[in-house]
Amino acid sequence: MTDRKNAPVAKPARKAAVTAVACAGLAFGMIGLAFASVPLYDMFCKATGFDGTPRKGIAPSAAATDDSMLVRFDTNVSAGLPWRFQAESAQVEARLGETKTVFFRVKNTGPTPSTGIATFNVQPGLMGGFFVKVECFCFNEQTLQPGETMDFPVVFYVDPAVRQDSNTAHLTEMTLSYTYFASKNGQPTAALAATGGAGKKSNF
Repeated sequence: MTDRKNAPVAKPARKAAVTAVACAGLAFGMIGLAFASVPLYDMFCKATGFDGTPRKGIAPSAAATDDSMLVRFDTNVSAGLPWRFQAESAQVEARLGETKTVFFRVKNTGPTPSTGIATFNVQPGLMGGFFVKVECFCFNEQTLQPGETMDFPVVFYVDPAVRQDSNTAHLTEMTLSYTYFASKNGQPTAALAATGGAGKKSNF
C-alpha cells in the first residue's frame, strides 16, 4: 500500500514562475517580430515590386526594344515642409529596357534650414515589379538652407518583361509619384502619423 506521505507534492509556485517566464518570452518575441516586420516588408516590396514599390537593380545589359512606355512624374510636398519640388519633365517616353535619367529640382522657400525626405510609389501598382530604379534620391535625407536649390537624378528603366505578364501587357503608361515630407530621425514625419500622406503640389 502506498504511503500518501511519501507521494510527490506539486509545487504551484514553481509552475507559476515557469508559466510567467514563458509568457514573457512570448511577449518579447512578438514585439521583436513586430519591429522586424517593417524592414522585412520593405525589403520584400523592393525585391518584388509589391504594392507599387519600384524594384531596385542595376542597369540592364540587353538592348532596348522598340516598344515603349509613357512614364509620368507626379511631385508633392507635405504641408509641413516649405519646399518647392518639380521634375524637369512632366513625362518621358521610355523604350522598354532603355536606361533613362530624369532630374528633380527642390528649393527651400522658408526662412530657416529644413530637412526633408522623399517617399515614392508607382501607379498602377502592378507596374511596381517592372519599374526598376538604378539610382534614386528617395529615402535619403536632404537638408537645404534658406533659398537653396538642388537637383537630384533618378535613373531607371522599364523591364521588357512587362509585355510577358497578362496583367500588364496592355499598359502603355504609368506614373512615378514622389512626396517630400519633413524628416525626423531619418523618417518622414507625416508618414509616421498616417498613411496616404496627402501633400500639396509645388511648381517653380
